[in-house]
This record gives sequence, structure tokens and C-alpha cells, in this order.
Amino acid sequence: MHPYKRSQRLSILLREEIADIIMRRVKDPRLGFVTVTDVEMSEDLKIARIFISVMKEEDKDITVEILNSAKGLIRSEISKRVRTKFIPTIEFRIDRSIEHGDRIDKLLREIKEKRDI
Repeated sequence: MHPYKRSQRLSILLREEIADIIMRRVKDPRLGFVTVTDVEMSEDLKIARIFISVMKEEDKDITVEILNSAKGLIRSEISKRVRTKFIPTIEFRIDRSIEHGDRIDKLLREIKEKRDI
């Protein structure tokens, strides 16, 4: 028996494959440096929420727009690479966890500075 749920195993596989597809197959000159940080699968494996991180703050909206317009290409490539009964519907989202971590780090530094005074 596998130690992880099937949805977790599939999300790891999809994260790797989608990152490769974006890097090698999506040919849009406006697309900057994109990192696929996480994939959340629904329990029925029909929806995949792909979380991405973009280097420049001002490129986030256009990057999500480009990737959403390339959903068909990405799903087609996934169907060639991954053997599953259903190819999940894809939703791209910006990963806010890095910003959240930076904010917490900033608050902790401010608290430390106030204690040192």
C-alpha cells in the first residue's frame, strides 16, 4: 500500500510535467520566468489548481492570462505524458505563500528590533 493518497501522488507528477510543458512547449515571448510551486488536486481528481510564482510583480497578471490561454495545449501534453482515466481541468493561480512568508518575516524582525531597543 502506498503511503500517500492518489491525489497527492498525481499532484506531484503533474507539478513536474506542467513545469516542463511551460518551459519547453508554451512559446509566448511575454512569458517570463515562471515556477510551478504546487498543484492541488480535488479528491475526485477532476480539477487541478496549479500555483505559480512569477519573478516580477508586474508580470503576474499577464502570466496567468497567458497560461490560461494555453490550457488546451497543456492538457493535451498532459494526456500524452500521464496515463489517467481523466485529464483534470486546469486552473492557474498565483502562489501567495512567498509573499505571506515575507510579511511574517518582516513582522518578526520588527518585533525583534523593538525588543532590542
